[in-house]
Amino acid sequence: MTKSEGAKAPNILIIMVDQLNGTLFPDGPVDWLHAPNLKALAARSARFSNSYTASPLCAPGRASFMSGQLPSRTGVYDNAAEFASSIPTYAHHLRRAGYQTCLSGKMHFVGPDQMHGFEERLTTDIYPADFGWTPDYRKPGERIDWWYHNMGSVTGAGGAEISNQMEYDDEVAYNACAKLYDLARGNDARPWCLTASFTHPHDPYVARKKYWDLYEDCAHLLPEVSAMPYEDHDPHSKRIFDANDWRSFDITEENIRRSRRAYFANISYLDDKIGEMLTVLKDTGQEASIVFVSDHGDMLGARGLWFKMSFFEGSSRVPLMIAAPDVSAGLIEAPVSNIDVTPTLCDLAGVSMEEVAPWTDGESLLGLAQGGERTTPVAMEYAAEASYSPLVSLRYGKWKYNRCMLDPDQLFDLETDPHELENLADNPAHAGTLQTLRAKSEARWDLAAYDADVRESQARRWVVYEALRNGQYYPWDYQPLKKASEAYMRNHTNLDNLEDSKRFPRGN
Repeated sequence: MTKSEGAKAPNILIIMVDQLNGTLFPDGPVDWLHAPNLKALAARSARFSNSYTASPLCAPGRASFMSGQLPSRTGVYDNAAEFASSIPTYAHHLRRAGYQTCLSGKMHFVGPDQMHGFEERLTTDIYPADFGWTPDYRKPGERIDWWYHNMGSVTGAGGAEISNQMEYDDEVAYNACAKLYDLARGNDARPWCLTASFTHPHDPYVARKKYWDLYEDCAHLLPEVSAMPYEDHDPHSKRIFDANDWRSFDITEENIRRSRRAYFANISYLDDKIGEMLTVLKDTGQEASIVFVSDHGDMLGARGLWFKMSFFEGSSRVPLMIAAPDVSAGLIEAPVSNIDVTPTLCDLAGVSMEEVAPWTDGESLLGLAQGGERTTPVAMEYAAEASYSPLVSLRYGKWKYNRCMLDPDQLFDLETDPHELENLADNPAHAGTLQTLRAKSEARWDLAAYDADVRESQARRWVVYEALRNGQYYPWDYQPLKKASEAYMRNHTNLDNLEDSKRFPRGN
């Protein structure tokens, strides 16, 4: 259950960001991004250039990341689906093995359990914890205006010195750094796992001038694949356009440039926040294995699509870097998933997942990082807004195969067609590949049963949500506990002892 006797369990810092397009990390951050701290981290990390989300949406992607299970196992199908307390997360596995586990920031837990194995949580979440954002497959095409995305994030892109999201991430970084200082004091002998989870560069595309100015002359302010006419898109992309209310907005080239510029600027903003945490680690002499990951990507205007909700590369591919003593630095191009992080963390810490292994979809990445091979496909699922029935995907070698009961199959050769512009599903020359991947997909997923499960979950949640909004309302949103009477100097504390215990390092 733990590392062998005599081996010290490593401290672990997990840095999670939100909606970061993995195509910008072909081997660490692309050269033109102003991200010195991420580039320095990349230089000492295993860099997984073809890493995918389990589901291109926040709550399902994060629940899968934390549990090592796909949404069809967790039941977290969308941004208002409850994450069951009975599902072990990496925080449970590590805490059970003697770690202190702490979260600063977003994890978009839905339901009354707002901890999911974390012993301590330093901030509230940025998004609601109730069932209010539940989609409804019974009403295909209906837009729920008060919470569905629209294109206002694109038309409203620009600069600001403070925003809802900046206020949140400033708090996340502050609390994470304060916790790292506290951990350095050594008041708890246990190894630690700290997760710092930010909401940037998620839209709205708004950035501080300091970072906005870095990209004034950026040559990448227009996507490589321009917008296409609505009628030329596949059925699911049309549903995304409709869900985003595209007809109500006139998207200009300047809107696109400003949105992408702000997005890149917010990567640099995050880079500074990450640098603050890494500086505290260095200045306090603490060693930690570091994981950098995103929950999903952002299409950033490619094909005319924005945000996520799609299996196209911009939305589904995510950065993943791991810096640890047992992990060799270098580029790994084999397809992997962010659901592989939980078994990898357990592997790094010497923690067995054997008791739940039969129900885990992820697999440890240590073998790949040590020169091994991976032969299993990477799986993705999507069953949230802009879908009327679940969609599933397999990334297998150079191939990506997408399937939905409502839509024609999609087959892409990512080696020759990285922008996924040519669907080969009807090409006779690739009939064998299609048949093989369809068989793998059908063996993994019964789409009719999956659809029925999602519909049942949605219907139940609509009833519960409407009931709980009548009469007195008790929110599930996490309320951070602040023991002010135990902070700084109080009369039950000896001043000399306090000053000595809070100083680190001592005697310098």
